Amino acid sequence: MRKFAATYLFTGQGKPVRNSILICDDDGTILDVEHRDETFREEAGVEYYSGILVPGFVNAHCHLELSHLHGKISEKQGIAGFVGEINRLRNAGEDEEEKAMQVADRRMWANGIAAVGDISNSDASLAIKQKSKIKYHTFVEVFGFHPSRAKRAFDKAVQVQSAYHTNNLQASIVPHSAYSVSDSLFLSVSEQAEKDYGILSIHNQESEAENEFVKNGTGPIADHFQHNLKLDLSHWKGTGNGSLQRILSLVPKENKLLLVHNTFTNKQDIEQLVANRSLDNTWFVLCPNSNLYIENALPPVSLFRESGLNICLGTDSLASNHQLSILEEMITLQQHFETLKLEELLSWACINGAFALDLDAELGSFEVGKKPGVNLISGLDLKNLKLTQNTKVKRLL
Repeated sequence: MRKFAATYLFTGQGKPVRNSILICDDDGTILDVEHRDETFREEAGVEYYSGILVPGFVNAHCHLELSHLHGKISEKQGIAGFVGEINRLRNAGEDEEEKAMQVADRRMWANGIAAVGDISNSDASLAIKQKSKIKYHTFVEVFGFHPSRAKRAFDKAVQVQSAYHTNNLQASIVPHSAYSVSDSLFLSVSEQAEKDYGILSIHNQESEAENEFVKNGTGPIADHFQHNLKLDLSHWKGTGNGSLQRILSLVPKENKLLLVHNTFTNKQDIEQLVANRSLDNTWFVLCPNSNLYIENALPPVSLFRESGLNICLGTDSLASNHQLSILEEMITLQQHFETLKLEELLSWACINGAFALDLDAELGSFEVGKKPGVNLISGLDLKNLKLTQNTKVKRLL
């Protein structure tokens, strides 16, 4: 048994509290959270720290398979340029790719991440996930802009999902985005999701180019499809609406939906969302450092808060980020949105991510019987409960 105490303790919801002791079994299972009064003094057998004790983080959006692209993709070139470089550099050889994934997995664990919603296009990361200390939900992602590719793309995804299920790993089939998946492929994914009660995750409005292509069939993405991928666009007709409206028209309302990035989502989009599905099973996954890396822009976080949206955090990949650290995502958000409170950021990083991935029975909060991991956040402004450039995270359990 281990006992932890720090300047503050964040249980998973509400404000961080003082004068509390977290009691865990040796395997990390929470046995109790004891709240003491102001006379609380040091006790034998208790590990004391300066900082805040928080549950393990949940990275709700990552691409482990792209870890070998760390530092190889130019910054701030927009989504079309970014995707073009991904296509050009993606294949680097199995040994290099596997080693990079192993390193990324270990560093995420050291960075206090307990669970990951990971986008995969193959079973290349399966063996790493089997051995990992991190709990993964794999989103088997399909591409297929042209209808002629729908059956082949979906059949491949079914094979990959089956490989994960055979090895007792959670996996669901998901569409890449509104601009890269045909109606027929969307239909196959939606039917499978309804059958499996699967969690859906989709890149949403990561760029203005995405909205432009879905609405009008023009812009940088159209140019990328035609000139880089040599795709026939003759079947594509602009919808006249933005990217999110197309997603809402094609995914089942009953399934949990993770909308990722949302960099260029506006108030009208949110009104359309509320009119089409429940907010209770809809999650907005923010990856601010990736958004800055690719588009040099951030999502309208204040609008999302005012609209009462469920928010959680992701890192995207090392192709579009300098590190896979949920703490660094929180620091970036606080730097740009000063009214954000620490407990709000921590809720997004912990319990909200656990809810989004259906892992809340085990992770996300310090509750008796859970095994969420224990992180110490230090180097912050304890007087005002603010993160700083010097803030660090250390995994204690």
